[in-house]
Amino acid sequence: MERRLEPEVMDDPEQAGAYAAADFDASNQAFADRCVEALRGVERGLVVDLGCGPADIPLRLARALPPGVRVVGVDASAAMLALARHAVGGAARVDLVRAYLPDLPLRPGACAAVVSNSLLHHLPDPAPFWRAVRALGRPGAPVVVGDLFRPPSEDDARRIVREAAVSDHPLLERDFFASLLAAFTIDEVCAQVRDAGLAGALRVGAVSERHLLVRGRLPG
Repeated sequence: MERRLEPEVMDDPEQAGAYAAADFDASNQAFADRCVEALRGVERGLVVDLGCGPADIPLRLARALPPGVRVVGVDASAAMLALARHAVGGAARVDLVRAYLPDLPLRPGACAAVVSNSLLHHLPDPAPFWRAVRALGRPGAPVVVGDLFRPPSEDDARRIVREAAVSDHPLLERDFFASLLAAFTIDEVCAQVRDAGLAGALRVGAVSERHLLVRGRLPG
């Protein structure tokens, strides 16, 4: 099945609200746990979350990581960041920034780790994302990138949406289906990592029927 692009930015308030209200607890916690495992030994510095959405992942990371670590959530959607600011409230060690790839207000090598969950499939061109990952992290920085991967057919995508049952909101079901069609295959992500010069540093693999994970450390 060929990839079908979806809107790059989820900027509609109703759409963003449906996403924020959906039950992603299990998958978000699984991703956060993998990040914490990858960041073992990182005691201080910035961890950047590219495409942070309503800030569920940054909050989970801030609670789990050492007090010397600060999490910066970056998103291009004003609607998502409004929800994120409400969720973060006065939580310590979480900052939120609105920015578009590749124009990120972080200096090269500023981050002790780079993470991202469910951003890659929104991007029409993944190359700026991987350049940002490589530029933002300092040498040896852990990288953890999670996303959907594209199923073989529309029928498979419909079945996945039906069985996942993360929400009965029609907007979310529509968007989830569109995201599956817009996602990259595992082979495509492997090629992206190779093209970014990171093939020896990052590993790509499936972690569920619909999720892939890229993990490793930036070259020294």
